[in-house]
Amino acid sequence: MRPSAAAEVLAVFLKLGLTSFGGPIAHIGYFRREFVERRRWLDEKAFSDLVGLCQFLPGPASSQVGFSIGLLRAGWLGGLAAWCGFTLPSILLLLAFAVMAPVLGGSIGTGLIHGLKLVAVAVVAQAVWDMARRLCPDYRRAGIALATLVLLSLLTTVYAQLLVIALGALLGLLLCRPDASALACSRQGRVHEFRVSRATGVVALMLFCALLFGLPALAAIAGRGVQVFDAFYRSGALVFGGGHVVLPLLQQQTVATGWVSPNDFLAGYGAAQAVPGPLFTFASFLGWVLADAPNQWAGAALATLGIFLPGLLLVTAALPYWQALRARSSMVALLNGVNAAVVGLLAAALYSPVWTSAILSQLDFAIATVCFLLLVRWKVPPLAVVGVCAVAGVAQGLLH
Repeated sequence: MRPSAAAEVLAVFLKLGLTSFGGPIAHIGYFRREFVERRRWLDEKAFSDLVGLCQFLPGPASSQVGFSIGLLRAGWLGGLAAWCGFTLPSILLLLAFAVMAPVLGGSIGTGLIHGLKLVAVAVVAQAVWDMARRLCPDYRRAGIALATLVLLSLLTTVYAQLLVIALGALLGLLLCRPDASALACSRQGRVHEFRVSRATGVVALMLFCALLFGLPALAAIAGRGVQVFDAFYRSGALVFGGGHVVLPLLQQQTVATGWVSPNDFLAGYGAAQAVPGPLFTFASFLGWVLADAPNQWAGAALATLGIFLPGLLLVTAALPYWQALRARSSMVALLNGVNAAVVGLLAAALYSPVWTSAILSQLDFAIATVCFLLLVRWKVPPLAVVGVCAVAGVAQGLLH
């Protein structure tokens, strides 16, 4: 492909990276307007099929869609340009917040940080609400979500999240087989426009598996840098549902291990709601504020690469095989169960660490409830809700 084509991709995605507020669902809408309606880089059918593929896979769906569109337009260089343009603005904004956070002292700074924690409560509650309605539409899937929530409340092992995802997959295979009409809908469409060879797909899948299973063994004998990369890689590789579902996985890998304090974790998550681009760049903030080296630039680079790489490898591996995969009722059933399990996973994270660390008074509860209703009922943009919580937090800080 011509370098000018990659430069065009970079310019378009940089504009989107600077203006795409609202989370992964909103990002898909921005992409559709830009690439289907305005630029006509692909048609409606191909775009819908690509979105379906990326929602099927673990990883950040909007980043996977963007990478694939860049790949379609300008080859591998275009895929890299799309990822950089869409992701770097969010990374740099969150790193700027990480640099400034330690100097935000006094009542104003403390109140601002607390306000960002309240943002996290409202946003995660909205995510649980929306995902439960979309991914648990019947009693069977609602039961899987509730079972996941109960198990996570009882289990103390560090492998609890993996266990409940595996359980969700098993229950999905047993209980959530699609009917004929749903399976017929899943078979519609093609991805022939995305010309990734089967050999390339196999190599990408082998690399994904080698890192997923090899990094833990290597981390046990290697330095802290490999441990950090492994922690974020496994978080990115196991995020079914994308977006806010990464929260409990990152909490397990960073807060539970003592690498990041609960206050820093929730403040960064709140700040991530105020910036455009993919939510997975929250990992960049966490990499910067790690308690021990590698942190700052090295930690941010390892965390960012670790959390995004598995999703990009998986979408590369799946493109040549998507048509065959989506035709299998067993795959649809497995995904139904996993998606229901991640609703329970996120609901558990809503309580701990989000709720327990942010809701410290009745006034906090009232502010979080108002912001939740602003998001769910009045459809107020998340950026505006960030502003409301920031002002409320600062006001509380000044009053105290």
